[in-house]
Amino acid sequence: MASFMRNTDAFAWGMEADARLRSTVVSIVVLDRSPDWAVLVDRFERVARLMPMFRQRVVPSLPPAPPRWVYDRDFDLRYHLRRVMAPPPGTLATVLEMARRAELDEFDHARPMWSVTLVEGLADDGAALVVKLHHSLADGIGALQIAELVFDHTPEPADRGPLPPVPVAKEPGLLDTLRHTLGYEAATLGHAAKLAAQATPSAILGGVRHPRATVRAVTETTASVYRTVRPINETSSPIMRDRRTRRELGVHEVPLLALREAAHRGGGTLNDAFLAGITGGMRIYHERHGSTVEELKVTMPISIRSQGDEVGGNRITLMRFVLPVSDPDPAARIKETHRRAGSIRAERSLPYTQTIAGGLNLLPRWYIGAILRHVDFLASNVPGLPVQVYLAGAAVRMQYGFGPTIGASVNITLMTYRDTCAIGINADSAAISDFEVFRECLVAGFDEVLALAADSEPAHPGRTPRKRTPARK
Repeated sequence: MASFMRNTDAFAWGMEADARLRSTVVSIVVLDRSPDWAVLVDRFERVARLMPMFRQRVVPSLPPAPPRWVYDRDFDLRYHLRRVMAPPPGTLATVLEMARRAELDEFDHARPMWSVTLVEGLADDGAALVVKLHHSLADGIGALQIAELVFDHTPEPADRGPLPPVPVAKEPGLLDTLRHTLGYEAATLGHAAKLAAQATPSAILGGVRHPRATVRAVTETTASVYRTVRPINETSSPIMRDRRTRRELGVHEVPLLALREAAHRGGGTLNDAFLAGITGGMRIYHERHGSTVEELKVTMPISIRSQGDEVGGNRITLMRFVLPVSDPDPAARIKETHRRAGSIRAERSLPYTQTIAGGLNLLPRWYIGAILRHVDFLASNVPGLPVQVYLAGAAVRMQYGFGPTIGASVNITLMTYRDTCAIGINADSAAISDFEVFRECLVAGFDEVLALAADSEPAHPGRTPRKRTPARK
């Protein structure tokens, strides 16, 4: 049977018609020097041979089947892996501008949806990679799995042995689309029948033994699904309302141990402290504009990856909920954020993510836009590499991730590397027209949270919060 897109990825793919909703992910890898080009080529050729989607393009299917992956018979690594010299002044701001333009450029749908650009000749004799891919190729955890194929743990590049064979790319037949669609429908019906046969006896028995509990469970699941797909009619923010295709990128860094300590002091997790830093910045930003806001709507990716899933790929679902903003006490924000985020992770709709996405794919695009375009912000926490790594002989100094806004005013992505939380900001400049002011407010919001660690003794022996790293721009 053909390799069809998962319904969640088909959902993101279907949004490509609206440039405001594109699922383009961009990241920057900062290096201390230029890597060995031959080794770099070997590494990414290896990725393209071992991970099918990096050598495949997407072709449409007849409804209701989702689009499917097919090998690109004209695959050319030289198109996807590029090498350029940095224009003056050759700073991080220069690389950020290159990443911003990459984020705005639409993918060529006749080719696999990724590119890597090596930027050499930076002012400090360093280099950088600007990596661009469609979210269907990898989520945060999937990207880490891919990183294992690219990075080394020693300065000397490891010998990975001979390259795997090139996958065979067959010429599609005239009736392939119809044949694959019919095969998809038959397989889907067969899978549904199997699940029904397995579930029905236990469901009937449970209904007989515990009728009230069964009715309550069905009602709660239905309500959970509705919360997942219900449209949002307006933004909570009175000032971050417009949505266009303009973008601004920025970065900030905070020490990992200090943010973790602050989370502990507030009774939450690292992710809760991260969200509390954002909401603190949002409160300050609204105050700068003479506005107040009690709560804001956030979209947060939830990993649904399980053991046995293939390497790479996208295994997340997007959950929307409301976060407190107006409270100036960072500990109180962490505590309340922990409570609300915990309830979202326990939503009954999570196991039905693919089924829900399949239903959404059949709905009009305007309805889908209504679900996404009134979310105030999107936040993503990506667990990164805890140790020093190298790329083709060059040491990796830092990594920044910039997730797609997919209709929100801004996406703020935290990616850990060694002892640092590297924060990437991808803002819709129609919603946030004064980006530098917004970034300053966001830094102040994280300073509020980090003060919890700075003003208290370490909660764990040997764990001493570090001073805040100066903001990088």
